[in-house]
Amino acid sequence: MNRRSVGTEYESRACEYLESAGIRVLERNFRSRHGEIDIVALDGDTLVFAEVKYRTTNVMGYPQEAVTAAKQRTIMNTARIYLMMRGLPETTLCRFDVIACFADGEIRHFANAFGGM
Repeated sequence: MNRRSVGTEYESRACEYLESAGIRVLERNFRSRHGEIDIVALDGDTLVFAEVKYRTTNVMGYPQEAVTAAKQRTIMNTARIYLMMRGLPETTLCRFDVIACFADGEIRHFANAFGGM
C-alpha cells in the first residue's frame, strides 16, 4: 500500500472515531495553496480542524509529535482560508485537534491540541 492510500485509510478511521463521539465530519482533505486540512468537522457550535497522524512504531516519536510548530501555522493559515472560502465570519468558534493513529488500532484524540486563531 502506498503512503497516500495508508493516509486515506487512517483518515477514514479518524472520521469514524469522531462520528462515534458525536462530532459531525463536514469535509475531508480541504486544500488551498497554503496547505491542507485532513478533516473539518463540527462539534456542537465549534468548527474543528483536525490533523491525522499515523506511525507504525514509536521509534521516530509519537504521531502527535509530528505536528510541529511550522505545521500548526500552516493548518491555522489554511483554516483562515477555509473560513473565508465558506463565507464564515472570523469570529467562528474554531478548535485545532490532532488525531494520533497507531498500528495496533489505537486512536488518541487530542482536542484543542494547539493555539487558536
